[in-house]
Amino acid sequence: MRDTDDAASNPTDNPSLSDIIATRLSRRTLVGGGIAAVTAGFLGVAGAGAAGASGPAVGRPGGGIGSGGSGHGSSRLLGFAEVPISTADAVVVPEGYTVQVLIPWGTPLARNGPAWKKDGSNSAADQTLQVGMHHDGMHFFPTGRGSDANREGLLVVNHEYVDQKLLFPDGDAVLTPEKVGKALAAHGVSVIAIRQQGGKWTNVDSRYNRRVTGATPVTFSGPVTLRHAELASNNAALGTLNNCANGHTPWGTYLTCEENWNSYFGTTDTTWTPSAAQSRYGVSAAGGGYKWHTADARFDVAKNPKELNRFGWVVEIDPFAPKSTPVKRTALGRIKHEGATVVEHDERIVVYTGDDENGEYLYKFVGSQSWKKLRREGRSPLDHGTLYVATFADNGTGTWVPLVFGQGRLTAAAGFTDQADVLLRTRQAADAVGATKLDRPEWVTVHPRTGDVFVSLTNGTSGSTAVNPRKTNIYGHILRFREKKGNCTELSFTWDIAFYAGDPSYLPEGEFVPANQPLFGSPDGLWVDPDGRLWIETDVSNSSQNLATRKYDHIGNNQMLAADPGTGEIRRFLTGPRGSEITGITATPDGTSLFVNIQHPGEATAFFGEPTPANPRAVSNWPDFDPAGRPRAATVVIRRKDGRKIGS
Repeated sequence: MRDTDDAASNPTDNPSLSDIIATRLSRRTLVGGGIAAVTAGFLGVAGAGAAGASGPAVGRPGGGIGSGGSGHGSSRLLGFAEVPISTADAVVVPEGYTVQVLIPWGTPLARNGPAWKKDGSNSAADQTLQVGMHHDGMHFFPTGRGSDANREGLLVVNHEYVDQKLLFPDGDAVLTPEKVGKALAAHGVSVIAIRQQGGKWTNVDSRYNRRVTGATPVTFSGPVTLRHAELASNNAALGTLNNCANGHTPWGTYLTCEENWNSYFGTTDTTWTPSAAQSRYGVSAAGGGYKWHTADARFDVAKNPKELNRFGWVVEIDPFAPKSTPVKRTALGRIKHEGATVVEHDERIVVYTGDDENGEYLYKFVGSQSWKKLRREGRSPLDHGTLYVATFADNGTGTWVPLVFGQGRLTAAAGFTDQADVLLRTRQAADAVGATKLDRPEWVTVHPRTGDVFVSLTNGTSGSTAVNPRKTNIYGHILRFREKKGNCTELSFTWDIAFYAGDPSYLPEGEFVPANQPLFGSPDGLWVDPDGRLWIETDVSNSSQNLATRKYDHIGNNQMLAADPGTGEIRRFLTGPRGSEITGITATPDGTSLFVNIQHPGEATAFFGEPTPANPRAVSNWPDFDPAGRPRAATVVIRRKDGRKIGS
């Protein structure tokens, strides 16, 4: 994601998870019995798999920095030798594995399309026909039958944001309408056909290849439609922006999620001040540094204030209908969606989503009836259901509270007008019902066998107490909960901490990390594969990465790890290039090809330096290593040399 200070915009005094953890898990409980003992108490022995389950009592430093002791256990799920911490400008994977670079930024969608220009001089028109910048969430949709399902398919990839210093030959000092147009074209989603041939994966021409950008026509469905007064912008409904993580539906569509959309709006009008709703979403005159409002009135919040209400949604795209219009599904709420993880129970869908900002909340949408029935009737399952927000109690239980107009505090007397208003102001609705603040809730993944739900809490300062195991949560942790009766449509759950990230040599921030656990920080992307491995991708801010002053000097570049939730063992599987984030993960059905995204290599870092128009390679030159080129985000394909399943 874009490197920010992650300042919170939640002014409420709602309880924070760190306060609750402090009450639930005292220092004595954690150090004396280990997190696994606490976990077993509420999840049962079969669910226990917290950090420390196979190591010494947590909270005690030792074992040597980066020793990776837990990476050399006997987990049946982790059959690879752990890779070391790295600061190299490379993707490093275990012995016996290969890495192939696929569809880097600027790859033409068709063989006769505009070629990538290494000086950054491709036009806006070119960029609409090329793979976008800063790959993030993605999913592989097989198109082949039988065993060919593992050799060909559509790779649908998010492009979260752009680095304007690298996007243009002369950087971003002066913005023009053409530059804004190119930046819009580099955002969004790429749908691109890929095929395994000659022992490698390659992108191929296909009628399905398409780009959805910040200027693509879109529509809205659910309680908030384009007829709503709050969507009455000065222009047609266009585009999707800041496409972070993702989801996919049982009926074969792709969900892309709009996260830090507020960053694109600003104004030079000194008389403008944000409304309460705008402030709650972090909208400001300065914006997030893109300065698009100086060249395109669409993004001037004073001149076109309703345009920003068209962002913050989950967007459904049908990859197999290239002429279809992307649909913003408003029943899922308007927040800074990190992802949209879809599961089902008795044909009713559930969509989990985190609101990625310090002090924000965790949500789920529960479908009202069978998704198959709704589809037969020509209705979207994403339009029919109820949105809930999570509250966490200090006894290890939790409740999903409905965000429904007329219920509880969501009434006209409390300032809400109807269900559309509740969804347009989802954060304020969640505030009103007393949702629990979390430290940047990001990706959600569900174990395919146990039903356990894992949520990455990347880092944050949503509130702590003297007895909180993490007084300042600079490293983050991974939350786990189990829905009542193992049924995702139920409205209560039990919860605890599955894994703490961090460096135990730095106390107190590094407490409760087993001394033999591989060092990592800021967990972000999560995925439990069909065999039960929990893959963990990290997003250490470039303002912290490798710096002793930020207590990240022992952790190295961002990485991907694999964990066994049943034993608590973790091993480092991959390390990335300089300045990059590891994000996005999907695989072929047989698990022999793993797709992972390398986002923003070469971005400015406090440790390595800052790229300039004169030297865009100051931080990284991955993956081309062209002496006259520039770093490019890309997907990498990881395979075993012996052709077996990844991780086994």
